[in-house]
Amino acid sequence: MSDITEDDLQRLTQWDTPTICNAIEEIMPERRGHGYTTEPLVALDPDLSPICGYARTALIRAAEPSAASGDVAAKMRLDYYEYVSQNPGPTIVVIQDIDPVPGYGAFWGEVQTHVHKGLGAVGGVTNGSFRDVTDSVRDFNLLGGEVGPSHAWVHLVDFDCQATVYGLTVVTDDIVHADRHGAVMIPKDVVKQIPAMVELIAKREAKILDAAKSPDFNFEMLKSAIGAAKEIH
Repeated sequence: MSDITEDDLQRLTQWDTPTICNAIEEIMPERRGHGYTTEPLVALDPDLSPICGYARTALIRAAEPSAASGDVAAKMRLDYYEYVSQNPGPTIVVIQDIDPVPGYGAFWGEVQTHVHKGLGAVGGVTNGSFRDVTDSVRDFNLLGGEVGPSHAWVHLVDFDCQATVYGLTVVTDDIVHADRHGAVMIPKDVVKQIPAMVELIAKREAKILDAAKSPDFNFEMLKSAIGAAKEIH
């Protein structure tokens, strides 16, 4: 959908990622079982608000040095930065660590968080590790597989490619929503439908939650609340 605006994406950041997943499941029932991360991720700052943006993708390794020459590797890194900076934005960088044991060396740290934020990224998602917890840039919502001390021989293997992080598979310009719970890919066709669906789900859930919070809550009240929720369309 070419008419998606930055305001459309920003609007989705008022809700956490589980709420976005709920809405997608209602709009597209076939998406219930895939399209989101399925393993725990560590948040650089778990108190940050949710983010939503266009995917920028890459593959990395760190357990062994790159086979490419220094000049080739340096050019690839610059080409990658140019790719990250391209419109549309904002962007979320999804990096798949393809080492046999992901996280051997950290791509993300003080320098990379500052650089990527400066290039328009609002966060990142990786199955690899990150470091420099206290020195990384603030207000950059980074999710990683683990925290580690070293970058080892971390290097780019590819970018502008398909990347998979714990079940989340994306390509360039896919729309990603993320927060401390994990990340989900939002099909572009449903972006504008999500706010109305979130409101509908909230109305349904309110019937059950209001009943459950009542001092005299019991099974009969629950049964009645579930029935009332089903009547909300």
